[in-house]
Amino acid sequence: MKLEDLNGKKILILGYGKEGKATERFLKKIYPGLECGIADKSISSDYLKEQHSFDLAIKTPGIPKDYLSIPYTTATNLFFANKKNMTIGITGTKGKSTTASLIFSILKEAGLETYLLGNIGQPMIEALDWSVGKEAVFVCELSSYQLDDINYSPHISVVLDLFPDHMNYHGGVDRYYRAKKNIIGYQKADDYFIYNPAYDILARWSKDCVSKAVPFTSSLPLADSEIPLVGSFNRDNVCAAVTVGRILKVKEEVMASAVKKFKALPHRLQPVGEFQGIRFYDDAISTTPESTIFAIKTLGSVGTIFLGGEDRGYEFNNLIDTLIKYKVANIVFFPESGKKMRAILRSKSKEKSFNILETISMEQAVDFAYEHTPKNTICLLSTASPSYSLWKNFEEKGNQFQFYIRQHEKKT
Repeated sequence: MKLEDLNGKKILILGYGKEGKATERFLKKIYPGLECGIADKSISSDYLKEQHSFDLAIKTPGIPKDYLSIPYTTATNLFFANKKNMTIGITGTKGKSTTASLIFSILKEAGLETYLLGNIGQPMIEALDWSVGKEAVFVCELSSYQLDDINYSPHISVVLDLFPDHMNYHGGVDRYYRAKKNIIGYQKADDYFIYNPAYDILARWSKDCVSKAVPFTSSLPLADSEIPLVGSFNRDNVCAAVTVGRILKVKEEVMASAVKKFKALPHRLQPVGEFQGIRFYDDAISTTPESTIFAIKTLGSVGTIFLGGEDRGYEFNNLIDTLIKYKVANIVFFPESGKKMRAILRSKSKEKSFNILETISMEQAVDFAYEHTPKNTICLLSTASPSYSLWKNFEEKGNQFQFYIRQHEKKT
């Protein structure tokens, strides 16, 4: 949909979070006389009923498309329909923000006019009002929510990994995977699909896409020891970013320099510090069992772990097997999914082998960690479940974790 198609219509902004507010500001600026309404569940529990009074809705990603009963578009579609610069889109179940930031850093280091948009950057619709050069590049982190009803694909699409997530939103793992695949669904022959060949499903996608399919490079312009991010999955993220850099003909030494300068993003295996001989890591972003398993295997020597959150129906057997294998002796379980994990743990082992706390309090959890975590081991926040049972989002959860770590240290 072109922007001019909006003029004269009665528009409903459906969802009034960060993106919805940015959409409202943008529309009022370009069309001051536009009739524009707002509907959000924070305003009214009957917010969806309001759509019938409007010609068109602009839907936020957090509202499933099945809820719409009038014609609609999204801010993501408006961006792709109206911005003709090169776009690089990054998706995957884990690593999107880090990889998008790495690509952005590499292109900035190369002196290119580059902008970071989407989940990690500014709302994409804001960029429609920017004056940029013809050669400017937009790096966009794209969630499955944004991709679920997209009608465009980026010029360079990067898919990092794929395992079950957001099944309550999409209605099943197959629909989740189909949403992700939309990132290459509208590409052309001269576009690129950059993918991780370790995932069979992505390798299959590469066989039937119309664009140029390029697997992640395995060779990097710097030694593994020079990568300032822990874990093999972060090496994969660097490989993805370097693959993009090579397509855009960025010099090897420039990419190496950008990666060496890169700092880990908050709440992503972020070292909080060492206190009383315990190393604390904030991995609040890990809200699936698979990502928490990655964290345990990457760090090793985890003495205490914080688990649990909103119950999305995930399968936790492999996670519990990992806890047993890696002898993670001290476990904090938060509701709601913590009870399910504890029941599986009880069925697989002698629960007396573990020191367990069930709580709704992050402060109590941190006090427990200080008391029971052996010296020279790690206390890890990596809950394997979404945050919404107790926290507004993963950022609030991670910030609480870090706050109480430092508060406890001040009291002692």
